[in-house]
Amino acid sequence: MPGQVKVMGIVNVTPDSFSDGGRFLAPDAALAHARRLIAEGADILDIGAESTRPGSDPVPAEAEIARAVPLIAAIRAESDIAISIDTMKPQVARAAIAAGADIWNDVAALGFAPDAPAVAAELGCQVVLMHMQGEPRTMQASPHYDDVVGEVCAFLAARAQAALAAGVARDRIVLDPGIGFGKRPEHNLALIARLGEVAALGFPVLLGVSRKRFIAALDPVGGAALDGRLAGSLAAALAGVEKGAGILRVHDVAETVQALKVWGAIAAAR
Repeated sequence: MPGQVKVMGIVNVTPDSFSDGGRFLAPDAALAHARRLIAEGADILDIGAESTRPGSDPVPAEAEIARAVPLIAAIRAESDIAISIDTMKPQVARAAIAAGADIWNDVAALGFAPDAPAVAAELGCQVVLMHMQGEPRTMQASPHYDDVVGEVCAFLAARAQAALAAGVARDRIVLDPGIGFGKRPEHNLALIARLGEVAALGFPVLLGVSRKRFIAALDPVGGAALDGRLAGSLAAALAGVEKGAGILRVHDVAETVQALKVWGAIAAAR
């Protein structure tokens, strides 16, 4: 139901993220942004210290830790909001959880390092397993699927099983179809339209559609600029909620919270 949907606000402490790279790299700016998202109604803050936009270059674990951990500690010192660390690296996840984070949001679905599943089990935190075809630097070069929904579901089911086999508790696993990660616009639309098939795997579903490029593909004029994609982001998010998304990862928290309230009220009045 709409009232149970959680809003995950994005805080990127990176110089090169696709939407807000560099805006919140300074510690004071990042903490102010986190406070603003909390005030706007975020249920979770997702802290990212390495860009995973198409074409991005890897960042050493030490740099990720230096960017993310002080911010996590500062947020935790003044708020009990759930905090997520957006990283592929077990050592970054370990440092973030020690600093007060609650969730490991992994675009590599615990596949970046051989010990990732075991580390997730050891940490005991909630883990988001995302589908990505390829790796960030090249994932949008020529993505291809014979059956994008079937292939994404099979991948996520296999990664969930790997996490379970390593000792991650079933109720700690969340799945993310990875909108925009090695996918063409038609792939993204199919995944949103058939998101119920991901939800049918039996785990909560996180959906990240905020400001993604497929919106510009559908509206080349209005969606050309990032700040022109809000309406499309909200439309895609609500479509995902209707199909079973339980967490929305967004840049625009206040607008998403309002959209969910209105959509939920209408659904309750049916």
